Amino acid sequence: MKEGTLTPEEVMAHLTSRLSGGIRDTSIRKWEQGRKKVPHYTLWVDLERDFLKPAIRALMEIQFPHLSVIAGADLGDAIRLLYIFSVQYGSPKSEYMVTFAIALPKSDLTVPTISDLIPGAVFSEREKQEFFGIRVTGIPDSRRLFLPEDFPEGVFPWRKDETGVPEGMVRELWESKRPKDRPAPPVKEKGPGTVGGETPPASAPAGGSAKEGER
Repeated sequence: MKEGTLTPEEVMAHLTSRLSGGIRDTSIRKWEQGRKKVPHYTLWVDLERDFLKPAIRALMEIQFPHLSVIAGADLGDAIRLLYIFSVQYGSPKSEYMVTFAIALPKSDLTVPTISDLIPGAVFSEREKQEFFGIRVTGIPDSRRLFLPEDFPEGVFPWRKDETGVPEGMVRELWESKRPKDRPAPPVKEKGPGTVGGETPPASAPAGGSAKEGER
């Protein structure tokens, strides 16, 4: 691992030097937070699918990264996966979020597991399999994580195409078995100087709570 902390530009330069030919786009985004306007940075790297694991290995050369989440979105003709890491965590003002983005065409929804590099990733990978219908090759545990075993095959809740949840499976839970004769709870009308229908307690006199003449 590299000694010392790197600037966002140095982190990006390290990644691009290791991933020549596999990067589609990069960006460094900055925002400031708090009264002191402390700067924070996020690094975005849009990758070819085959460069996902080399990208993670390159990040590990800086510091073993923390995987925050694997996010996903249905783009219509592809599923985009976002592998969101933090690196240099614990270093004041030098912890950066690094996102590796890959697009999987729906004609080939496969991606290699990264659990051999980041063991905890298997849980997020299992989630993406059942909700997007992708296939994570080499995953050590392919069981469903959230959906019940009797959930219909070929239906993926986060897809926006014909494989998404059909209308017949959608239930308006707010209507489910709701009593129709239940009276509305009484609500006191709020008057001026009241809080939630109650008159607030009088405040103590200025200068303390002792009454005049008791001092």
